[in-house]
Amino acid sequence: MKTFKIVSLQVIDNENIIDIVLEDGLIINKEDGKMTWLIEAYTDKKYYDFFRTAQQMTNDLKVQVIITNEANDPAPFRTHIRCIKLFEKNMSVLLEGHLNVKRNEYAELLLNELVQEGFAGENLIAEFKNRMRKKTKYPVSKNN
Repeated sequence: MKTFKIVSLQVIDNENIIDIVLEDGLIINKEDGKMTWLIEAYTDKKYYDFFRTAQQMTNDLKVQVIITNEANDPAPFRTHIRCIKLFEKNMSVLLEGHLNVKRNEYAELLLNELVQEGFAGENLIAEFKNRMRKKTKYPVSKNN
């Protein structure tokens, strides 16, 4: 198994993206032949109701994580919640899921958004580079 630190966790709910502010987090590639990953998010208890509701749903919870460095592209996963543990001020959410194997559409979605916002030419290039560095919120896979 390989373990990595996660620096960002976002839940994709239809077209909305919910940023989950992390105290800490990690992701483990189980290397089980089924491409299974475990994601643990240590976060504020204010997210408890949200995750508890998601845990009771039968459909997958779509998330995207940025692994190791904020400059990395978000990795999209289809997950379900295995466990929620409450602590004094925080909570731990354990997700299990699979990496979406479709190509990462982040740059394509960002470029489309910038064109719709009216950017063109050198301004388009500059804003594209800026938002790629910041990883502005765009779901990397709308169809999964």
